[in-house]
Amino acid sequence: MAFRPLNDNVLIRRLEVEEEQQGSIIIPDTAKEKPQEGQVLAVGPGRQLGVAVDNKVLFGKYAGTEITIDGEELLVMRESDLLGVVE
Repeated sequence: MAFRPLNDNVLIRRLEVEEEQQGSIIIPDTAKEKPQEGQVLAVGPGRQLGVAVDNKVLFGKYAGTEITIDGEELLVMRESDLLGVVE
């Protein structure tokens, strides 16, 4: 299924961060914090945006709406919810 964001929305795939093992405590996946870094997959046509497809971006902990497309969890959020582009 294809998804095209509307207005100033962007579609983002979370980027997984490498885990550092500290000690022997195992934290279940449900207790781990979700990464706040992602890759832009699509941008809406609403206005000229400061991000483009394939940019790596940072966003707030509670930003966006989670959606599932073809079994993959993605985020849709407004450009204003993005904190910046990682270069």
